[in-house]
Amino acid sequence: MNKKVIIIGGGLGGMSAGIRLALDNYDVTIIEKGERLGGKMNKRGGKGFSFDTGPSILTMPWVLEQLFQNANRNLTDYIKLKRIEPQWKTFFEDGTTIELTSDLPELIRQLRSVSKEDAGELFNYLNYCSKMYEYSLKSVYKKSLSGLQDLRSMHTVKELLSMDPMKTMHQGTRKFFKDKKIQQLFNFLIMYIGSSPYHAPAVLSQLAHVQLGLGIYYVDGGMYEIANAMSKVLHELQVNVHLNTKVKKIISNGKKATGVELENGQIVEADIIVSNLEVVPTYQTLLENHSLHPDFNQEQEKFPPTVSGLVLLLGVNKKYEHLTHHNFFFSASPEKEFNQLYNEETPPEDPTIYVGISSKSDPTQAPEGKENLFVLTHVPPLKEGETWDNKALEYREIIMAKLEKMGVTDLSNSIEFEYMFTPNDLQQLYGANGGSIYGVATDRKKNGGFKFPSKSSYLQNLYFVGGSTHPGGGVPMVTLSGQLTADLILENDLKYDHEREIG
Repeated sequence: MNKKVIIIGGGLGGMSAGIRLALDNYDVTIIEKGERLGGKMNKRGGKGFSFDTGPSILTMPWVLEQLFQNANRNLTDYIKLKRIEPQWKTFFEDGTTIELTSDLPELIRQLRSVSKEDAGELFNYLNYCSKMYEYSLKSVYKKSLSGLQDLRSMHTVKELLSMDPMKTMHQGTRKFFKDKKIQQLFNFLIMYIGSSPYHAPAVLSQLAHVQLGLGIYYVDGGMYEIANAMSKVLHELQVNVHLNTKVKKIISNGKKATGVELENGQIVEADIIVSNLEVVPTYQTLLENHSLHPDFNQEQEKFPPTVSGLVLLLGVNKKYEHLTHHNFFFSASPEKEFNQLYNEETPPEDPTIYVGISSKSDPTQAPEGKENLFVLTHVPPLKEGETWDNKALEYREIIMAKLEKMGVTDLSNSIEFEYMFTPNDLQQLYGANGGSIYGVATDRKKNGGFKFPSKSSYLQNLYFVGGSTHPGGGVPMVTLSGQLTADLILENDLKYDHEREIG
């Protein structure tokens, strides 16, 4: 009889794991508390404007292609990817602008206008970054890793040393670039995973290769079409999906999970549990007795949540011709901004602001002559009992004032539709630890860049997927986490069956 798997949460990690396990003849059930699958990849709209409320940039599309190929399907039959160029347009406080593009001669020309010396280092820097990516392909993107020992087993000593383990990402960037603006530009790529370049290990410099070498993409019809595509495959594989259904707790007997209890009191039995809820909330809300375990409390300190965010969805009655699909309005002092975010744990006085306008690439996302602005500013994760109810509007004014000062003129008077997400909303909607957007922060000193292990230390048949576990946050990473965790489940089941046979 096929083993029964319950997946708690239907985010990209949960759906990815569900597809892989169904292909290997597991009886899979996904239980999702929301009205649709996708998790943080969601959508909202009004007055003719459409918005992706979660990820707005797709990198490493090979991860999605791999998932669909394993299911004997072609990704292109489900979604249409569009490569975005220029990739970003960046605005600095002094009026300087740089368009980040994979057209390297054009990028060098733009960098030369800021620093001729740094422009001459671009190819050396990209070579350094591409090597970091190649190392990760051998290990990080290949297998679910639980720590340094696993990494060591997959690399030579020379390779490990070449990953610059004693340097941060900022120190890696600084080896090649002297100009503060160019450092800030490339350092900010770390925000794809919500961490600090002054804390994250230098191996994350590979994000420059991921961006410039592999490209960034948009999905026609909106990024939520990725979730729709996965949902269709789950349906084709006859995976059971229950929406608007909340898991109250994981039921265990000794060291083994036996199923889940739903909020309505129903018990659903299973041989394996996969939680797409982050690790900390899983233990704290679904397995309270295990969250009090002293080893877990110590482990939890190693894996702090990433930044959260204040999100504004703005439908405006005009077009900003000088903006592109992806725009970043940088802070005057990245050192101060990241210090406030990660060390002082306070909202930056002068935040970097991202403005995504998908209607630039997809006119269906806004009425003719108008645009949909997705505005994201990173803020610290919530502390215990903290609320943004009394400060969201004040911080919104800081954001609006900065955007108008830096060239998004008459923004306040142009708004026809508006919706706001605070860290409390992100926590309530998705169960995110502290309203974290990207799962666990990547910190060289605290966790060496590793995440929570994908297999529970306390229940032998409980596994995790998503941004808080290997390999981390972002669309490709959480999708890959589902595939790698599924591989780990298969590996452990084969090992268990073999031991039982010879026993």
